[in-house]
Amino acid sequence: MNYKKLVFVLSFLLLLPNLADAQCAMCRAVLESEEGMTTAKGINDGIVYLMAIPYILVGVLFFFVYRKMKSSKS
Repeated sequence: MNYKKLVFVLSFLLLLPNLADAQCAMCRAVLESEEGMTTAKGINDGIVYLMAIPYILVGVLFFFVYRKMKSSKS
């Protein structure tokens, strides 16, 4: 049961950047005037990945601290 929850949460977090729309209003206005919208998609993906990486690193750090504290209790 616990493993299924972990897999669900991790898959949700991995798919979250595809659902996010992180462009500011000015960037969106300039990039939407383009025909193919490929540049807008690339800029949006870059913004989301730059935003997500610090959260992932902090999450990994907290995971290792939690595991270390749990192992020192036993």
